[in-house]
Amino acid sequence: MDTEGDANSGRESGDAQSGETCLVQSSTEEQLSELEEEAEMWRNDAYDSVPVKDQGVRVRESKSARDTGCAEDDSIMMKSQSTIKVPEQSNQDGYFEDGQRRIDYILTYPIDKVEHTRHHSSSTFRSMKDCCSCCTGKRDKADTTLHDPESASNAHHLREEFEHKLMDMGLDLEREEDAKIPDVGFLKIHAPWQILCREAEFMKLKMPTKKKYEVSQAGSHIRAINKFIQRLSAPLTPKVEEKTPHNEKHICYPFSREKQHLFDISDRDSFFDSKIRASIVCEIIKRIKCIGVKDIMGINTLIAQGVYTSAYPLHDGDIDGVEAEQNDRKVLYEQWARYSLFYMYQPIGLIRKYFGEKIGLYFAWLGVYTQMLIPAAVIGVIVFLYGCITVDSNIPSMEICDSRNNITMCPLCDRVCNYWKLSEACGTARASHLFDNMATVFFSIFMALWSTMFMEHWKRRQMRLDYIWDMTGMDDEQSQPRPEYEFKVNQKRQKKEMQCESLKHGHHKLTCKDRMPAYMTILIMMLFLISLTFVIVFGVIVYRISITTALHMSASSSFRSNIRATVKTTAAVINLIIIIIMDEIYGMVARWLTALEVPKTDASFEERLIFKAFVLKFANAFTPIVYLAFFRGRLIGRPGNYYYVIGNYRMEECAHAGCLMELCIQLCITMLGKQLIQNNLFEIGVPKLKKLFRRCKTKRDSKQEEEFLKTLARHEKDHFLTPYVGLNPEYMEMMIQFGMVTLFVASFPLAPLFALLNNVFEIRLDAKKFVSEYRRPIAARAKDIGIWYNLLRGLSKVAVIVNAFVISFTSDFIPRLVYQYVYSPDGTLHGFINHSLSYFNVTDFQQNTGPEKSVFLGQNVEICSS
Repeated sequence: MDTEGDANSGRESGDAQSGETCLVQSSTEEQLSELEEEAEMWRNDAYDSVPVKDQGVRVRESKSARDTGCAEDDSIMMKSQSTIKVPEQSNQDGYFEDGQRRIDYILTYPIDKVEHTRHHSSSTFRSMKDCCSCCTGKRDKADTTLHDPESASNAHHLREEFEHKLMDMGLDLEREEDAKIPDVGFLKIHAPWQILCREAEFMKLKMPTKKKYEVSQAGSHIRAINKFIQRLSAPLTPKVEEKTPHNEKHICYPFSREKQHLFDISDRDSFFDSKIRASIVCEIIKRIKCIGVKDIMGINTLIAQGVYTSAYPLHDGDIDGVEAEQNDRKVLYEQWARYSLFYMYQPIGLIRKYFGEKIGLYFAWLGVYTQMLIPAAVIGVIVFLYGCITVDSNIPSMEICDSRNNITMCPLCDRVCNYWKLSEACGTARASHLFDNMATVFFSIFMALWSTMFMEHWKRRQMRLDYIWDMTGMDDEQSQPRPEYEFKVNQKRQKKEMQCESLKHGHHKLTCKDRMPAYMTILIMMLFLISLTFVIVFGVIVYRISITTALHMSASSSFRSNIRATVKTTAAVINLIIIIIMDEIYGMVARWLTALEVPKTDASFEERLIFKAFVLKFANAFTPIVYLAFFRGRLIGRPGNYYYVIGNYRMEECAHAGCLMELCIQLCITMLGKQLIQNNLFEIGVPKLKKLFRRCKTKRDSKQEEEFLKTLARHEKDHFLTPYVGLNPEYMEMMIQFGMVTLFVASFPLAPLFALLNNVFEIRLDAKKFVSEYRRPIAARAKDIGIWYNLLRGLSKVAVIVNAFVISFTSDFIPRLVYQYVYSPDGTLHGFINHSLSYFNVTDFQQNTGPEKSVFLGQNVEICSS
């Protein structure tokens, strides 16, 4: 269809399901000029409206005839005098009913049958009235009364005003109601070529020019090495076709309408791909302001108020089925989003092309992180195997397990606990040696170097991608103010205007004074939530102490023989459950606190949200671990002068082999539990449950549901997909894992191995979610991973200190070294256990604190060790 030529007047009646389309096009520049003068558009200093001669086709409405009353005499018309005749039905999915204009964006809204019936008789008059009032920016008093926020007609009129604004911005619209999905209306949006050019210039999108250049490599030896590496990696490379060779590159330049002849515009339909078209439309609908009701700004506000229910771009096509056409989405599904391809490289270029730079960088970072985990996992397994091999020759473990030493230990609790033999801790001592040996120290040093190498490797990879994707010269995007921020600024301006008329045209912004109540709320809530985390940890401590005492009071010998293992495991599981629950709560609270702060831009909002969520979730995950590593067993006192928590409950002690084993158990259960349950099981199970719930609601079985989905159009299929929630949950999951891998790796050398296995599965799981489970995200430009890189650097630096503290204070490495080179008579560890024990006369126990039975194994105990 030629959008600039004349068109014949006409109207075709469509199907009752998809509704009737009333299309309008201006015929003369004089009439369009009149409309342009009356239209009120959002502008700033860098923004120009589309020229009158370049404005495209305007689509007014597409409704079912029975709802709109769109008859032969009352079709809804704009000021133009001609309409475009469209075919009755188009077989092209993802297009308007004319089969020529593609759908760039979809808005959905609820359909109120009562409302349509009530307004049926006056639809034409009201539409004309709203059109005029929307263009002039004026409404009479009687009309403003319709915008009661609690009335159903409010949403209807807001939609009409919003859609008129979209048409004033040059977008083409088509409405579809009462189709195959009941009670849901679809508004299809198409951006004509002139609008795409205007917005691309305003957004400073870099587009390829006609100029190409060849990327030459350093020398013949480098080329030979690269070819050899390519041949070796060919079986691991996805079969993805590339339009341009590796050694050729277009020069990209910010788009300019005045210099269109310099750009490689061989085909207007493909110059702006679906990703860019959707991002342009999204930018427009975020900035539309409805003036009929105060403080209504953008699609996000309208969705929050229930005027629309969702907004999303379309996926390129289907991913399965013999008849499905080849498209980028299907290629990604076949070459990337399959668990059987876990050993393959990722098609990062195609991921960036389909989802945008921001998501492409996430998967590139995740791939680099997973690759770097391979050497760390190998070294960690070697350290663990070294512990397994040397456990039988470890002198301290042999001395603990030697029952001939006949060392009687002091009771672990008052009265109900009895004396016990040191040899009973044999299993714990042997298990501790698997993780606490000479190789662990060198592994900690290796991991400190590994984290630095990982950060540097990612910086190189990121710079390479920035060059390939033409992001090197991209400045930080000058994000426009968020609607919520402008809402607060408008409120402030109105108050100022009431107080002083001279400030009416002044520049207003939110100051620190305006945000002070929010800052105080954030500070108090953050302190409260972190304190709540400490209280929860203290509650688990009380649980361990009380359950230990209760098991010692049990008459069953089987309970008494497995007290330590039972308490360790159950406490770790309870900690895991609490961490999973509190993670969800902390995420919601962090978003609420960030909304209170009212950041100016989306980038600022995201950074503040990430920081708050990271602090809360990091404290939630690592507070129990920090307690086990650095505090447990150091606040117990001594026999005859113990410290008590509540009543007669003593502070818990470590096993004689140290707390490292309990720390290892806590890390293992927390890491595996979070990855298996919270991350993977929830991510797989929740979409399955939603599909099951939808089938139960519609009373269809799986086959009927599958057949029903086949009959739907592309925009209707995408309506049933899960809304995209952003990359923050994915990054946060990896940040916590990175902390587990680096911070306490001295106590758990197998952490890199578990992280590697999880990430190999996680990449394909995330790929499957993005390709087949999620609605298509809006492509976002990015030249780095943002604040997450700073968090990684911080964790890497803290990891060096934490591992040094673990080796110094939690493990027995330093005490053994001191004994071996200072106190040992023969320079070995023989006698280390006896050297580390202290002896206590049982007659010095405080009253009612000693064991009820002074006889142990048929002998009166006079001295016990601790």
